[in-house]
Amino acid sequence: MNRNLLCCLLSSGLVLGPLCLPADAADQLQWGQAWSRNMVSPEQGLPESFDPQSGRNIQWTAELGTETHSSPVVVGGRVYIGTNNGHPRDPAQHGDRGVLMCFEEKTGRFLWQLLFPKRDEDIYFDWPNSGISSPVTVEGDRVYFVNNRGVVVCIEPPPIGVGAATNAPVGASVPKTIWQFDLTTGAGIWSHDAAHSSILVQGDYLYLNSGTGVDNTHKRIRTPDAPSLVVLDKRTGRYVARDDEHIAPNIFHSTWSAPSMATVNGRPLIFFAGGNGVVYAFNPLENGVMDNRPSLQSSNAPPLHPPLFLAKVWQFDFDPTAPKSNIHEYLSNRQESPSDIFGMPVFDNNRIYVAGGGDIWWGKNEAWLKCFDATRTGDITTNSLVWSYTLQKHVMSTPAIYRGLAFIGDVGHTFHCVDAQTGQACWTHEIKGETWASPLVADGKVYLGTRGGAFYVFAASREKKLLSTIDLGRPVSSTAAAANGVLYVATMSHLYALRQGADPR
Repeated sequence: MNRNLLCCLLSSGLVLGPLCLPADAADQLQWGQAWSRNMVSPEQGLPESFDPQSGRNIQWTAELGTETHSSPVVVGGRVYIGTNNGHPRDPAQHGDRGVLMCFEEKTGRFLWQLLFPKRDEDIYFDWPNSGISSPVTVEGDRVYFVNNRGVVVCIEPPPIGVGAATNAPVGASVPKTIWQFDLTTGAGIWSHDAAHSSILVQGDYLYLNSGTGVDNTHKRIRTPDAPSLVVLDKRTGRYVARDDEHIAPNIFHSTWSAPSMATVNGRPLIFFAGGNGVVYAFNPLENGVMDNRPSLQSSNAPPLHPPLFLAKVWQFDFDPTAPKSNIHEYLSNRQESPSDIFGMPVFDNNRIYVAGGGDIWWGKNEAWLKCFDATRTGDITTNSLVWSYTLQKHVMSTPAIYRGLAFIGDVGHTFHCVDAQTGQACWTHEIKGETWASPLVADGKVYLGTRGGAFYVFAASREKKLLSTIDLGRPVSSTAAAANGVLYVATMSHLYALRQGADPR
């Protein structure tokens, strides 16, 4: 396995006083737009090209670590991004670490960072140099993320300006940690490669993929009872619910995909793609469902054992003809294997769009973008598929659905524009390098970076129009983000803030 890179891709504040102000309307609070996780932004006036050499259309640039697989999230005057400690900002902190960095949105000034030591029991728990791969999710004055150790962390950031002067010591002002929850000890998971969760907030609760997977042999599931979808109380970090689908024994590699959500036929549903290649819909918990349980009244109360089970509404087997037993016998089989899903299920107009196929490191080459009806119930594998579109080879992206079009890149060096109603190709384009990031649609453009260090800007249209290609010189795992008239693009080592007409000189 070629791993000096990643595992995730997953792969996405506030200003005055002790209590933070509400986020601006144009902020991006998480990875993907709103609950549906669609990679579409309402931002306008974004540049169609930029030049790292001359600085054209670059408002500021910030140095990150040496590997950055997380995507930037922009809220309340701050830009959050996970990376590693390859370029230490604190002289007292050397060596491999997971790092969450925070920059001032307008200037790119470094504000603070949180560092977490690596797990050292087994490199497959916390892959070397992968850093914090999970993007943050922000709600009000709380920032939620999963660190490199598989620990869910809730913090309250300090006000901008405190301890952030140019000559202030690093760490002079750092976020307040509200609570932490260890998925390994608290939920009984088996971390694999790197934590790679993007947390969904709904009501009183946080929904996230657990990251449970195979052990270092890639042929054994050590925790067959582990949850794949976990629900925590956002106020206290208590573990309150999980799926009851017994997914773990059939995980081919790991639990990569984060949950999404939408309202279907008047009721909210949580959508989740398991590591077994099956997409599920669950009823979310009602607000306050835990409040009448005496064991949970105290802030020091233990988690509920067993946790509640989420009620399943439907399930859709993404690859029904794939092997369903003795699945790890197909390891490294490029012709036949189970499928897994890295990107998130995207909801649009009562349909789910999701990409999956053979695992990039261990599975078959086949991959598809599929669309199915989200309004049905039960096992909907055979009666809900609207269309299936064959991709070039492997896929790790979340699709972007925009004005009747679906955009997605694959590992086979191809970018696709597909008719979202029919599943027919509108156009394809050969690109430099594998796609690990997801495309972002904003301002009538599609933005996409590749592992070959190329950054592409296409017109978001039915006819192919390549607006620009920029050589960034470093691989891109991160999905671009747009907020408040600025486009944010991260390579493995640098974060660019791009504004039309900007010149850092």
